[in-house]
Amino acid sequence: MPPVTTASQIECERCEQHVFARHSRFVIRERATHGLRWRLAEGEGSDPRVGRGKRRCPATGPGRREISILKSGSRSRNNTDFRSHSRSGSSDEVVLTHIARVAYFSDAFHEANGVATIAKEFEHFAGRYHVPFLSVHIGTATQRTTEGSVTTLELARSPLSFPLDRELYYDLLFARHKKFVAAQLASFRADLVHITGPGDVGCLGAWVAHGLGFPLVASWHTNLQDYAEKRLERMLAWIPNRLRRKISAAAGRRSLDALLRFYGNARILMAPNQDIVDFLRQHTAKPTVLMPHGVDAALFSPERRNRRDALFRLGYVGRLTPEKSVRSLAEIERALLDRGLRDFRLVLVGEGSEQIWLKANLRHAEFKGALRGLALARAFADMDVFIFPSTTDTFGLVVLEAMASGVPVIVAPGGGPQSQVQPGKTGFVATTSTDFAKRILEVKNDPALHARMREAARQHACSATWDSVFSSIYETYSRVLNQDIEKAEGE
Repeated sequence: MPPVTTASQIECERCEQHVFARHSRFVIRERATHGLRWRLAEGEGSDPRVGRGKRRCPATGPGRREISILKSGSRSRNNTDFRSHSRSGSSDEVVLTHIARVAYFSDAFHEANGVATIAKEFEHFAGRYHVPFLSVHIGTATQRTTEGSVTTLELARSPLSFPLDRELYYDLLFARHKKFVAAQLASFRADLVHITGPGDVGCLGAWVAHGLGFPLVASWHTNLQDYAEKRLERMLAWIPNRLRRKISAAAGRRSLDALLRFYGNARILMAPNQDIVDFLRQHTAKPTVLMPHGVDAALFSPERRNRRDALFRLGYVGRLTPEKSVRSLAEIERALLDRGLRDFRLVLVGEGSEQIWLKANLRHAEFKGALRGLALARAFADMDVFIFPSTTDTFGLVVLEAMASGVPVIVAPGGGPQSQVQPGKTGFVATTSTDFAKRILEVKNDPALHARMREAARQHACSATWDSVFSSIYETYSRVLNQDIEKAEGE
C-alpha cells in the first residue's frame, strides 16, 4: 500500500516539479469530508495556513493531483487506502484537510489489556501511513526515539509509585516530567493531546495540554468506579454485608464524581459503547462520540487451531480480579457438573488476585497465566466457546478477539461485550450461571449450530478493522481543530 502523500510531495502532472515545497502537515483528502479549502493563484502554490513559501511551477502552473483518504468500505474493503489520482476539469481548486499531529498519552502500553492494545495499534497505523504521531507512555527509562513518522516518548516512574493493579502503577512524582514533556510537544509541533484516562500519564497529558493551550481529547476506556466499588467490597469481606455494600457503593459514587470532573476538562470525549456515550453526554455536557475497537484478524484466526483432544474447551481471557466477576466461573462449572457434563475443560488465560481462590474452587480448570501475541492467538483458536461473565467492561476487546478466532461467545448482560454479540448467531447473552450452563450445552450438543456460530463470529469480527477505527478518530480530530464539534458528535 502506498504511503500517505503530503502536500510537500504534490507534483505538477506534466513537468513533475514540486508545486508545494512546504506544509507537510497537510494532505489532500476526499472532497466529501468538508475540509478547509484554498484556491491556488494562477501558476503558484502557497502555504495554506500562513500564506508563506510561494513557489511557481515554471513550466505549466499549478498541478491538479488529488490525494484522497478512503475510509474502509468506501472503495477499499479492508483497509484505509491512501491513493492519489488526477482530477478532471479545469478548476485549480485543491481541497486540503489538516491531518492532526497528535500527542497520544496512554496509561497502558506494555501491559496486557485493551488500552495497551489500542495504543500499540495506533502507533502501527500512524507508521503504516506515515502520519506524524507522538506516543507518550511509561518506559524503563526516560527517552525519546523516532522511527519513521512515529516519535515515542517513554517516561520512567519514580520509587514513589504504588500499584493500582498487577501491572498498573501510579507515580506520585510523575509531575516532574512536565517541563520535559512540554518541550517535546512543542518540538513535535503537536496540534492536540489525546489522553486515555486519569492515570499518571493521562493526568500529565491533561496538565500539559492545559498549560500549552492544546485542545484536549479524552477517551473513556475503563469503568473505574465499578472497579473501586467491587474491589473495596471484596476487601471489606469481614464487615457485615449491609454495611459493606453501603460503604462500597458510596466509594463507587465518589469515584464516578471524580471521573466526571476529570473528563469534563476535555474539549471532546470518546467512548467505546453507545451507553457510555449517552451517559457522558448527559453528565458532562461535553460532545461525545463513539470510539469502536478493531481486531487483528490475521493474528487471531481459526487457522491457528491445533487441538489434539476431544474435550470441550471453555475459555476465559482477562484479569483474574473481582471486577471481572471471575468467581462466577466456579458457579458455571458447578451448573455444568449438575447437568452431567464431564468432558470439558475451563481454560483461563490471565493473572490476578482471584487466582488462588479459583485454583481452590475449580475442578476442571487449566491456568495458562498471561499470554500475548501468537501464544494468545493459539489459545483463543483452541477454544470451543468463550465465556465472559464481566459486567464492568466498556468494550471487552477479548470478546472480539475470540470471535476473530472463530469462537462463539457467551457474555453477561450490560456493558460493551453485550453490544458485540448477535444472540443466536455469534453467541449468546446469559444472565445467570445457570443460563451460561444452558447456553454452553446448547452449543455443545448441536454441532451444526456450533459450526454456524464459528463461521458467523469470524465473519463479524473481520468487519472490525483497526484502519477504519483510526480513520474515524482522525475525522474527529479534524473537526475538533476546525471547531466543527457538533458535526463530529452527530456522526
